[in-house]
Amino acid sequence: MVRFLGHTPRAAADGPGAQVRTTFNPSPIGPPSIGLIRAAVYNWAFARHHGGRFVLRIEDTDLDRRQAEYYQPLLDVLRWLGLDWDEGPEVGGPHGPYRQSQRREIHLDVARLLLAAGELYESFSTPEEIEERNRKAGRHPRLGYDNADRDLAERQKAAFRSEGRVPVLRLRMPSTEAVFDDLVRGQIVFRPNNTSDPVMVRANGDPTFALANPVDDALMGITHSLRGDDLLALIPRQLAAYAALRRIGVAQFTPRFGHISSAVDDEGRRLSRAVPAAHVLSYRDQGFLPAAMVNYLACMGWSHPSAGEIFSMAELVEAFAPHRIRPRPVRLDTKKALSINAAHLHALDPERFAAALLSFAAGTGVLPAQPTADQRELLLRAVPLVRDRVKTLGEAADAIAFLFQPDESFAPQAGVRALELDRPALRAAADVLTGLADWTQDALQVQLKQGLGEDVAFTRSAFAALRLAVTGRLVTLPLYESLALLGKDSSLRRIEYTLASTWQSGGERRHVVVAPDGSPSTRCG
Repeated sequence: MVRFLGHTPRAAADGPGAQVRTTFNPSPIGPPSIGLIRAAVYNWAFARHHGGRFVLRIEDTDLDRRQAEYYQPLLDVLRWLGLDWDEGPEVGGPHGPYRQSQRREIHLDVARLLLAAGELYESFSTPEEIEERNRKAGRHPRLGYDNADRDLAERQKAAFRSEGRVPVLRLRMPSTEAVFDDLVRGQIVFRPNNTSDPVMVRANGDPTFALANPVDDALMGITHSLRGDDLLALIPRQLAAYAALRRIGVAQFTPRFGHISSAVDDEGRRLSRAVPAAHVLSYRDQGFLPAAMVNYLACMGWSHPSAGEIFSMAELVEAFAPHRIRPRPVRLDTKKALSINAAHLHALDPERFAAALLSFAAGTGVLPAQPTADQRELLLRAVPLVRDRVKTLGEAADAIAFLFQPDESFAPQAGVRALELDRPALRAAADVLTGLADWTQDALQVQLKQGLGEDVAFTRSAFAALRLAVTGRLVTLPLYESLALLGKDSSLRRIEYTLASTWQSGGERRHVVVAPDGSPSTRCG
């Protein structure tokens, strides 16, 4: 009796007219990459567009793919992006388990059915024998298996077994052409006799991807799958596998597949996981908004029919159609990703921007994990100054970090402490500010402009020194607003600390220089 560990062959779906069920089935072989998670976005959007189910299945059948350090980051990325799965690890569902390494007996039960029905056969040929046969036939030795074991007699099989050989199980490929309607690329015709009979179960008894993937799709009732174009060449053997599964009653239909193009670098090479910008979690660490990242991943090769390049997740779901995915390779464009994220940030109202910034700042140490009421209030006051000036939450947190640093441990930004300040100008500014009672933006502006005199160069130098003294950097939020946010006591303490400090120039004299517009820079002399 064949067991399906709680499943029956017809438990998965009633047919292609049933509810849409898409799948994202990654292998945990490295950090979650742009190309991989882009496929998740498309499958999620397709399922949500049709009111269907999004199934997450981890394909860790191969031993070298069972890398635990990359399993949890896969789930973390999906959760961060809001790509909620309806069935899968840590969620459950009626067709579990959802990790292939835990489904081995299910795959082998189906393999036994296929073998008994003649859909699979035992193959005893060694790689050396296959190469030798190819050589004698005038083919390239490495051409691959030549289907020579399809009709071995029982006595031949017995002889091989007596030699200690253990067979693999191969699928009989049809001799007819395969006509395939790709959801992205349209109709594709695969000519016959171009595909060797694939191994479905290895000699050690482990199922291969060629068996596990279609079996799991069938038992989980997967109706559609959008996946990388590196799998396009496998379509003939997968169509043959589904046909065999239908003949034994395990599958009711063949899913519809669409093959999305590869993500490439500036040189047109397939994007490698070794490229830091290919890691999706690096964008989270920079302070990208989840909706902006989904927006960027979606428009890498897909176009919204009406919204242009900036759209919400709801707009993506409403308009998503796989035929709008362009089949040509798509280039990773970090500048475009930043531009999209900036658009999403600037579209947030102040309250939502503050909430996002508060969460990011608390997670990166700019703020404590549990900010005080005063710290929350200060951040809210800073939001109008920072919201339209930044492209990421990381930039925003960096811009306001000076507000939350203790005065006694305040220090200039790394690399800035090597500057030699115009100390007389800074002392003059401190003297002007010390007697100011109304510490507001307008009062600060009036007091500094009147108190520093009419020497433009001296005034500009004083402003540059003030920026560095109170914020620790030369490029900051507007100076008067920064002083007002920081408060009189903290501002004056930091100025005095700066005047009392000795910053080394590393043997090279550096001076604060101001441009005609008043913006500071440095020069060596």
